[in-house]
Amino acid sequence: MADLAVIYDRIRPDEKMLFAALDGLGVPYDKVYAPHLTFTFDAQGTAQVPWRVAIERCVSQTRGHAVTRALEGFGVQVINPSQVIELCGDKLATNARLHAAGLPTPRTGVAFDGESALRLMDQMGYPLVLKPTVGSWGRMVSRLNDRDAAEAVIEHKEVLGGPQHGVFYVQALVDKPQRDIRAFVVGGQCIGAIYRTSEHWITNTARGATASNCPVTPEIADLATRAAEAVQGEIVAIDLVEDPQAQNDWGGLLVIEINHTMEFKNSVSTTGVDIPRHMAEYALSKLH
Repeated sequence: MADLAVIYDRIRPDEKMLFAALDGLGVPYDKVYAPHLTFTFDAQGTAQVPWRVAIERCVSQTRGHAVTRALEGFGVQVINPSQVIELCGDKLATNARLHAAGLPTPRTGVAFDGESALRLMDQMGYPLVLKPTVGSWGRMVSRLNDRDAAEAVIEHKEVLGGPQHGVFYVQALVDKPQRDIRAFVVGGQCIGAIYRTSEHWITNTARGATASNCPVTPEIADLATRAAEAVQGEIVAIDLVEDPQAQNDWGGLLVIEINHTMEFKNSVSTTGVDIPRHMAEYALSKLH
């Protein structure tokens, strides 16, 4: 058994690149398939967990968070820690932490039933974006151009039921230049960034956006590293948007969300930065 583990539930191109980076560094590590893990919290349980450091790479946020919590119980340093997954996995929690840290985000509101949500949206003014607090890849994100659209979407969410549908998280629609920015932060340093460009208002590569290199300006680097620090993220991707109307210390940049299990397969050749090697080297530094 090695001191380092990579925990996964699906081997994507990202994980293959990370394995190759670790192999290239000559680092002994274990590839650990999360669905096959079991833990026993008793005197014999510690022997089941030989690792000192683990990189959590699960696609399932619920599984990744649970495995991380369990490993931390045995003293394993997990990248990223469970509290980072909790914060970054919930857009409301992320925004609250960024607000507390004085970092800029789009104007955001939250309500907890349909009528309150409609009043809030009317006060904020349309167009707005309604998002699930938990989710990724631009799924279940709705653009609301007017009250009629808001009423229709809210009715659907109320009929669907469930605790997540009862939290209405809305943001002002930013008049961005058909792109957003994803900045990669490893160990407190912004190592690279990409533009994600699309004619659609959702600029996410999972929805067809095109990736291209984004020069890391001092403003991007500063805001990205501050955002990572606000959630105590060790290896994270910070999604930023350029707001021509915003006046702030970062040239109008706003933080949209933070990704705790970042994807990078489209960004290595785009930026020329060996992102998985940076990740591997950071994990190795934790071992020492």
